[in-house]
Amino acid sequence: MTISDPIADMLTRIRNVAMAKQTLVSMPSSNLKAEIARILQEEGYIKSYEVVDGKIAGQKILRLRLKYIGERRHRRPILTGLQRVSKPGCRVYTAKKDIPWVLSGIGVAILSTPKGVMTGQRARKIGVGGEILCKVW
Repeated sequence: MTISDPIADMLTRIRNVAMAKQTLVSMPSSNLKAEIARILQEEGYIKSYEVVDGKIAGQKILRLRLKYIGERRHRRPILTGLQRVSKPGCRVYTAKKDIPWVLSGIGVAILSTPKGVMTGQRARKIGVGGEILCKVW
């Protein structure tokens, strides 16, 4: 089965696992997904991520561990929202001066720039624009 938008699939899997209050989510891996997971870990939205070899045709698997606040029955995920911005049918690009603020700086925008995948704040600091992949809060 082919997926037309693998980034949206990744975000949906994370969203579903967070709503089910589970800690581990697995998905097919790619370099872009691993970079998004790295940013999510650096920003404190997930505990950890790892890329492991899969059992089917040697495809690699990306595993994320989500972070929660509170005790077992009353815990809630730190990651409260994910939104895909640029889609395969409608790409959204931004200049360095127009990089969006997510919830007035509480969340982060993840961009794909000529200098690599990075947060909107870092892209502003470096002075580059790019494709807005998603917003996370």
